[in-house]
Amino acid sequence: MDEYNFVSVSEHYDKLIDEGNDPVYDSKLLKEYMDKSDGQYFINCLDLAPTKDVLEVGVGTGRLAIRVARKCNVFCGIDISEKTVARAKSNLKEFDNVHIMLGDFLEYSFNTLFDVIYSSQVFWHIRDKQNAISKIEKLLKKNGIFVLSINKDQSDVTDYVSRKVRMFPDDKDKILKYLENANLCNMHIEEIENAYVIVAYKKYNA
Repeated sequence: MDEYNFVSVSEHYDKLIDEGNDPVYDSKLLKEYMDKSDGQYFINCLDLAPTKDVLEVGVGTGRLAIRVARKCNVFCGIDISEKTVARAKSNLKEFDNVHIMLGDFLEYSFNTLFDVIYSSQVFWHIRDKQNAISKIEKLLKKNGIFVLSINKDQSDVTDYVSRKVRMFPDDKDKILKYLENANLCNMHIEEIENAYVIVAYKKYNA
């Protein structure tokens, strides 16, 4: 296979489903590894409550959604991979407050606002991070919260042996600037083992 055989993000995650990869059912060891990027500290940062409406950007198969949906009013998740969305709907079918959408976050038209928006290990797939963060600000209610986990890995290519995926590494200082440009404030950044967790709020008078 050509060493430069790159695939799109949606094709890559479709293939992961075909290959039997579903993080909801990861082994204990793999779950512990993922917790190094978005474990209990990350969940706590969401400041969940039964009255809050939540959006996850890059819901995947529902690994985090399963933990979040039971603690909020309405949970929405969006993902670009058709097969991943189908699996997420299956994994989350026990919840009657869950809505999973297929689409590109930057192009999708939402018809509601959210108290909490979060994303974990997904922004490295987004080239136009400023546009994404500006859209998140517009989708937040007043005093809404945005929580982001970004990987410390600065590679611009991820090699899965059979295919490669182009990445757009997350620079935490640039992310903080993008948040500031989007009028998100009271930013807090915490370094955990494999990632940085950033918390920002929408200004009340924004």
